[in-house]
Amino acid sequence: MNLDKVFQNNEKWIKEKLTSNPNYFDALGEGQNPELLFIGCSDSRVTAEELMGLGPGDVFVHRNIANMVIGTDLNAMSVVEYAVVHLKVNHVVVCGHYACGGVKAAMQSADLGILNPWLRNIRDVYRIHKKELNAIVSEEEKYDRLVELNVQEQCVNLIKTAAVQKAHRERGLKVHGWVFDVHTGKLIDLKIDFDIILETIREIYHLD
Repeated sequence: MNLDKVFQNNEKWIKEKLTSNPNYFDALGEGQNPELLFIGCSDSRVTAEELMGLGPGDVFVHRNIANMVIGTDLNAMSVVEYAVVHLKVNHVVVCGHYACGGVKAAMQSADLGILNPWLRNIRDVYRIHKKELNAIVSEEEKYDRLVELNVQEQCVNLIKTAAVQKAHRERGLKVHGWVFDVHTGKLIDLKIDFDIILETIREIYHLD
């Protein structure tokens, strides 16, 4: 990649924005008020704003390998806290994607070094849903289903956080699980039934 080209592209982008709106960057500098927190994968093929047709200021974004929400990850937890408590977003989306390298790596027994403790969380998702996944004959379909179930479990992890619980009670914040199909470009709402999934932990977590 020619990095000089990146700066040339930036200059071209600035000119295009100022041509369509001379005050574009003045408005951008006034602050942000996004409605949505998007937690996605770091995969270079998954561009949050572009796939949703949104622009700067519309969405607060956090990305990591396999779109994980781990309670001990201070980075992810800080993003959630800031977006939910301070920016007061009304929607939080966990968005996975088919052909996810992180999920695929977690299905293998290879030693991946520093990635091992991170991928262990996805392997736990497999363990929780082992019966369903092992019943799927096609490896590709099993892989896709694990992507979906991983999104589901990360949504559950989100709902377990105090910030999300409080925002849900006080202003009706919603959590959503989506998958991006890199083969078609389609964004899919998994329509997860959290009432059923969370029934077993309602006595432990303040969900109502």
